[in-house]
Amino acid sequence: HIRCSRALGAQLTLPRAMGDRGPLSLQLTLLYEEVLYTILYRLGKPEHNHVGDAEELYAYVQKVSAHVPAGARASLQPLETCPLSPIFCLKATVKEAKGILGKDVSGFSDPYCLLGIESKSQELAHLENKKRQKAVVKDLIPEDQIHRTQVINQTLSPVWDETFILEFEDVETASFHLDMWDSDVVESVRHKLGELTDLHGLKRIFKDARKDKGQDDFLGNVVLRLKDLHCWDDQWHLLEPRTETYPNRGQCHLQFLLTHKKRTTMSSRTQPSYTVHRHLLQQLVSYEILQHQAGSTAWDGELSKHAITVLYLHATQKDLSDFHQVMAQWLAYSKLYQSLEFNSSCLLHQITSIEYQWVQERLRPEQKAELAESFQSLLTYGISLIRRYRIIFPLSVPRSTDRLQSLLRVLVQMCKMKAFRELCTLSLDLPEMVSEALKVPGARGSLSSQPQGAGTLRLSPPIFPLSNAHTSAFPPPKAGAFVHRDRPLALSDFHQWFKEAVPQWLQKAYTIALERTQRAVQMDQLMPFGEHNKHSTSTVDLSTCYAQIVKTWQQLNWPDPEEAFMIMVKLVEDMCKIAMMYCRLVKTRAEELSLREQNEGDAANRLCIVVNNIKQLRLLILKLPSQLDWAHLEQRTGAVINPEQIQHTLHNQLDSTISCLDHEIRDVVQALAVKVTSCHCPPSIMPLMKFLESELQYLNEHLVQENFKSLLGLLWHHTLDVLSAAAQQQVPSAQRYKNLELCFYAEGCGLPLETLHTAAFLSLETHLALCSTTSRKLIQKYFSNRIQQQLDTSSEKYGAVTIKVLYRPSEQKLRVEVLNAVNLIPLDSNGSSDPFVQLTLEPRHEFPEVVARTTQCKKNELHPLFDEAFDFLIPPEKCQQDGACLLLTVFDYDTLGTNDLEGEAFFPLSRVPGLNADEDQLDGGRVPQTRLPLTHPKPAGDEILRLLESRKGDKEAQAFVKLRKQRAKQSKEAA
Repeated sequence: HIRCSRALGAQLTLPRAMGDRGPLSLQLTLLYEEVLYTILYRLGKPEHNHVGDAEELYAYVQKVSAHVPAGARASLQPLETCPLSPIFCLKATVKEAKGILGKDVSGFSDPYCLLGIESKSQELAHLENKKRQKAVVKDLIPEDQIHRTQVINQTLSPVWDETFILEFEDVETASFHLDMWDSDVVESVRHKLGELTDLHGLKRIFKDARKDKGQDDFLGNVVLRLKDLHCWDDQWHLLEPRTETYPNRGQCHLQFLLTHKKRTTMSSRTQPSYTVHRHLLQQLVSYEILQHQAGSTAWDGELSKHAITVLYLHATQKDLSDFHQVMAQWLAYSKLYQSLEFNSSCLLHQITSIEYQWVQERLRPEQKAELAESFQSLLTYGISLIRRYRIIFPLSVPRSTDRLQSLLRVLVQMCKMKAFRELCTLSLDLPEMVSEALKVPGARGSLSSQPQGAGTLRLSPPIFPLSNAHTSAFPPPKAGAFVHRDRPLALSDFHQWFKEAVPQWLQKAYTIALERTQRAVQMDQLMPFGEHNKHSTSTVDLSTCYAQIVKTWQQLNWPDPEEAFMIMVKLVEDMCKIAMMYCRLVKTRAEELSLREQNEGDAANRLCIVVNNIKQLRLLILKLPSQLDWAHLEQRTGAVINPEQIQHTLHNQLDSTISCLDHEIRDVVQALAVKVTSCHCPPSIMPLMKFLESELQYLNEHLVQENFKSLLGLLWHHTLDVLSAAAQQQVPSAQRYKNLELCFYAEGCGLPLETLHTAAFLSLETHLALCSTTSRKLIQKYFSNRIQQQLDTSSEKYGAVTIKVLYRPSEQKLRVEVLNAVNLIPLDSNGSSDPFVQLTLEPRHEFPEVVARTTQCKKNELHPLFDEAFDFLIPPEKCQQDGACLLLTVFDYDTLGTNDLEGEAFFPLSRVPGLNADEDQLDGGRVPQTRLPLTHPKPAGDEILRLLESRKGDKEAQAFVKLRKQRAKQSKEAA
């Protein structure tokens, strides 16, 4: 520890004397300084797979830093003073609790938590502190250092998920304290008797009568020494009692992270944390790779315990998110892969992690550009390796084919990433790029001269479909040869004579089948073909075309397995194209016939035939694998073609076509449901039921049963939508839904009751959602008006509140510091007030998961000093929404009644510093202070609130109006 401190102290003086050294030497020196600082000021217990000895870590760093300039290393001399230490922080998240005591008459509690850090002297730290653990937070920690969660009403399993930043000086003597309390609001005896459920509740009433009014009940506490915590700790903790009356008090789920603030290293002061961590990671990984190469062993991607420990400590001390750590790993590994030799499969983990956690808005523009450049660089480098694969991956070297396929797999997975598609705007066809790379001179010029075996063909890997560009030239056909003068003439490879004509035959077969399909659809009247069939004549002609193509394949019986596979690929591709073209033609034909006759009933009947035709076509497609005998083809080609390639070119293509046909069926069925209900669904219930009794019987007789059930479900949904739209001002009655259920249930022959109930519920939700869309726009307009009114006035009639606001895009975090309030109105009888500030993000429908936060209450103050900071995790695009604002409401705390309203202030989130700029330029004391005048609500004269109040069918609008009325009632302005 002393050696590390001295070395680091000397290192902090190095950048001033390095004017004669290059930028690379300076960067290595600064990284060396950063690592020493990280080890010196490490926090938390070591993980089980980490190195706990600081001296051992220091020795490892000395080896890694061999490239630090000799002059810089020679100047590492002891100093009289150690470098300035950072500010130690505990990032504590109170997540939830379970099994807590019920202190109220109802058997539940209204829990909240008080938490803070107690710092003791070294002498007290060694004394028995059992009595101190029994003391509550308010008795141990200064009031300005105590943090408080929200009150969760009437529960025994509260969920807070609130995060607090707690600073401390010495990890050896500091302890984390959390108390859980039941908030006690004074209620009338009549109200308590109304909640009485058992004899225990009656006992609680008598106990409350003996207790001081407004006194909260103790639920339990958690006391932890910080030196016993890991850098990152997440677990459940038992709530300890102060007495043995109720020893089992439940558990509390806490999450801790030990971090630094204001690190004094040159890198931390001049560069973003993410950039410093990436450079450090790249340096350590480079050292690990070189160590393995020196020992003649291939690096498998695993870092040593020393490297893992250093990187873990640095990431936690910098409070880097998992996503930014994975980003740093990808940039470092992908860059090193282009200069040092190691297995490309090491990159797959980073690809998977980025894909799983990818959110583009987390990154700043320069980070997006850096990531896009790494994608393009690796792709260019990988293609250059494939272009020279005979030299880089020679077949004479073991596992060369595996290494090449590993590289291809990395490139394929990278091009599939959402991050790649969003950041690399140029459309790239990776299979085509690989094909072109393989065709350049020197890459595949001598392919035909090598023995044609698995090692050659598999270089066109199963990741890409086999195409004509991947196959080598066929050898010339052999002429016939007389085996013996008195025996018949024996021909070998005679099929090669017809090879050039095969593509023309296949194209001719496709053209003829296409023309026959078009003529069949043009002649089709979309009427049932025969008494026992539900499809029309065009499907019969299409089935005949498919049968002839299958017969052609069977008669061809091409002997070369690889060429037979290519012919099969062409046949399947053509038949799938014909199927998709038929769907388009038959739907167009139905529209043409409907326009001629202008009969909505016949139009609906023709749609039934279209559905049945596509269903019949789907059955034809499903029979192709057995009719074309794919199993036998796979056996023949097993020696030269991978099963994955067959899966990709044949099975996947067929599955894709089936999926498209299913989509077409759903579209036509949905159009049929719309057409039926638009013709026959009046707003009144009786004509609708008469129509259903006749029309559903016809549809059941003329539709395939599976599609009829699908249509019935869509018809049920659409009918509910029609009734909901006809209701206009109110939700359709429950009796109407009941009558419709009986009709569609049809004594068990229709839809199941579970489906009907779910559909009715969804219809109601849809109706309410449509109502809420307009209401939400009105709510956003209300907040926009309040923001503008506050910006237009400078009056501080009700006082003012001063805040500092900063947004950190890299962490997606909004930080609000409530500094003070001034010139508040005295609302208590003693001529003063007990103010506190409540912070909420509005409108609530834009921030549904962000809980409100509250400052401490200041007793008998009209100019309170709060000086509290709060963090809100929100994406940047939410801040740009219309009306998005930070609402600060100042209340006067009232022990016996409702809190009085001192005033409220609105701060627009679109103007938050750091939202559209570099957060590093606004950090520290340079964040501007904002003084906001307090205003009072006047709902009676607000036009928007009157409009919202008139929307009786929208619960969200009514709840908002009720809240604003409650705020106006809390205001003492009239009094």
